[in-house]
Amino acid sequence: MSRAIAAAVRDYRELARRRLPHFLFEYIDGGAYDEITLRRNIEDLQAIALRQRILCDVSRIDLTTRLFGQDMAMPIGLAPVGLAGMNARRGEVQAARAAEAAKVPFCLSTVSLCAMDEVAGALKRPFWFQLYLIKDRGFVRDMLAKAKALGCSALVFTVDLPTPGARYRDVRSGLTGAPGLAGEVRRAWQIAHKPGWAWDVGVNGRPHQLGNIASALGAKSSLRDFLGWIGQNFDASANWRDLEQIRQAWDGPLIVKGILDPGDAVRAADLGADGIVVSNHGGRQLDGVLSSARALPPITEAVGGRLTILADGGVRSGLDVVRLLALGAQGVLIGRAWAYALAGAGQAGVSHVLSLMAAEMRVAMALTGVTKINEIDRSSLAEG
Repeated sequence: MSRAIAAAVRDYRELARRRLPHFLFEYIDGGAYDEITLRRNIEDLQAIALRQRILCDVSRIDLTTRLFGQDMAMPIGLAPVGLAGMNARRGEVQAARAAEAAKVPFCLSTVSLCAMDEVAGALKRPFWFQLYLIKDRGFVRDMLAKAKALGCSALVFTVDLPTPGARYRDVRSGLTGAPGLAGEVRRAWQIAHKPGWAWDVGVNGRPHQLGNIASALGAKSSLRDFLGWIGQNFDASANWRDLEQIRQAWDGPLIVKGILDPGDAVRAADLGADGIVVSNHGGRQLDGVLSSARALPPITEAVGGRLTILADGGVRSGLDVVRLLALGAQGVLIGRAWAYALAGAGQAGVSHVLSLMAAEMRVAMALTGVTKINEIDRSSLAEG
């Protein structure tokens, strides 16, 4: 399958599977435990029926919106994806450039290969930065100060990773669970079977280190130390006081990512968050929780109008974007969709997925009888 005949996100998933070493594809594609929530995210969205309307004047469809003081060509942003720089050469830079060209937000992960300053140097527009809370609060303060100095236009504080979820695919693939020489040999064997990736990323995509936290990792700065470092340094004692402190330290838009409970959404609003992301971390943390599509409506009822509500999880098309907007979201983040595209075709792939989603949104809006983003609501959904 070539880039020219990739017609949908699922095609890029197959391109990514063919191009990436097995352990990297499984890292992107997999979820926690039995992957029940991972499947629910997709299936629950697909089960939502849109309400088709006819003989409406839909000759002028407008996808533009404004979120957190930023004009956007459509209500889609690229969610933070860890290790995205391993999907293509300096992958976060390529994805950020695609987002900039499409006039949508790009959110850089704390655990990206490309550091904040590398991404900032490649762009003309500001990007969002995603923050994980680690035990070294001084290091957290330094990351916040750097994001502020580089002009990051929003801070996305991820709160659903006090401890990593158990991702069995990563053990089976050899990414984890095979320490020492045996693990190195297993991964090297997989890399040897993907010569295109090995040359583009393995050789020419160096350095292979997590740019934002390289100084915290110290001598252990290679990717094989990444997951172990997370387990040792992500802070399970994080609590609402930490959100208060981050709110005090960050004077720009603050978005809390990882909300599934209406009570937590209310508390985030009470503490001054500007936005939340209704998210279960792509089904990669606690398996068996609600899909984002099912969690979204009660959260919208609890805090709608108090802050900006974003959602992610299972989004594979522009139709899915419209479904989440109809359920109450004001914007939608995509994760695996752009990660597959980046792995399959680099920046061009990410650009193509964004254009596909825009085209699919236009069709969905036209056939549900709306012409503007703010017209999409529960009336866009069929009853029952």
